Amino acid sequence: MKRIVFASFGSLGDLHPVIALALELRRRGHRVEIATTTYYREKILALQLGHHSIRPDFSVIDEEMVRLIMDGHRGSERLLREMMFPAVRDMHTDLAPIVAGADLLVTSELIYAAPIIAEKTGLPWVSYSLAPISLFSVHDPSCLPMPPGWGWIQSLGPGANRFVKTMAERITHSWWEPIRELRREQGLPPGRSPLFAGKHSPRLELALFSSVLQAPQPDWPAHTVQTGFPFYDEPTAPPLPVEVETFLAAGEPPIVFTLGSSAVYVARDFYEQSARAAQQLGRRALLLLGKNPPPIGLPSTILAWNYLPFAQVFPRATAIVHQGGVGTTAQALRAGKPTLIMPFAHDQPDNAARVQRLGVSRTIARTRYSASRAARELGLLLGDPTYAQNATAIGAQVSRERGVAAACDALEQQL
Repeated sequence: MKRIVFASFGSLGDLHPVIALALELRRRGHRVEIATTTYYREKILALQLGHHSIRPDFSVIDEEMVRLIMDGHRGSERLLREMMFPAVRDMHTDLAPIVAGADLLVTSELIYAAPIIAEKTGLPWVSYSLAPISLFSVHDPSCLPMPPGWGWIQSLGPGANRFVKTMAERITHSWWEPIRELRREQGLPPGRSPLFAGKHSPRLELALFSSVLQAPQPDWPAHTVQTGFPFYDEPTAPPLPVEVETFLAAGEPPIVFTLGSSAVYVARDFYEQSARAAQQLGRRALLLLGKNPPPIGLPSTILAWNYLPFAQVFPRATAIVHQGGVGTTAQALRAGKPTLIMPFAHDQPDNAARVQRLGVSRTIARTRYSASRAARELGLLLGDPTYAQNATAIGAQVSRERGVAAACDALEQQL
């Protein structure tokens, strides 16, 4: 038995892959603990996994915070510059005693204290990326939160993208001064940018996403292992409620509308417009609302529900409309259903662009989302059988991947 500590920060799309790996490693005989925000404590303890709280202990249901970090152009900057980097000292204070005596530390890119702890103590450390944008290949560039009109530079090839990367490192250098300060206090050199090379372990980087989103690239970090998506299908989840099951069985497969587990807190009129779009198309719909109130006067062809496991409902949809988070994107790809994506920020625009290039999806800007525009895009999506055919083929490919097993094999090799 080895003691393995995972550290993660973010939404359910960030937590669920960790839970999937933790449960498999426990099945293989290891002791597994998860360090994350207090908000997920009960969820983790219910699975009989160890939980530790680490700062910054932001609540993912804080609507004001979600509004700030879901801003398309500046959301990532606000998250990093105003929330994560200034909190690195607190994170280090919390995480260092948690991992004392551990055999392995496995972290997401936002756990900026991990490289410091690993360098100072010699603790074996593995990093992972959930989406292609985190690996920033200049050969297959991602959609970055650049000023309007600058995106064309990325179409000019690897040389231009190296320039973009260099400029991004220079622009963001001042952001991570709190990390350099902490490293100096620990007797360590300044280190490399935590937004780029500094966030990757020199021991093992796990690319926890399918090659359908991005195949291995020549400039990925050394020792990168691509595993496929590590799906967590909530094995303890009860069957679908009778009302939901009755609705799904009562007619043609519905369009499922969801904004994941974070963007749902800044939904604005998304669900009202979505319900009207479904009615304009004469389609049945399932609205996954989170804590948003259901639109008034819904007909019997539209059902509103707070939360349902995506693995249970996505395969029963005719199409899925979502925000483009990698967790939601992965579930939609595996379900083999065409999608309409309304991205907010972070990895979402890039994920949307990638699945659109696969021929399984269309994209609609958040600022342009209305009943009429959504109905038009969905009409094009559902009216062209090529989207459904491509989605079925991609779904079969994703379903064949063994993301959890492959990732745990790689982790055990480090032990």
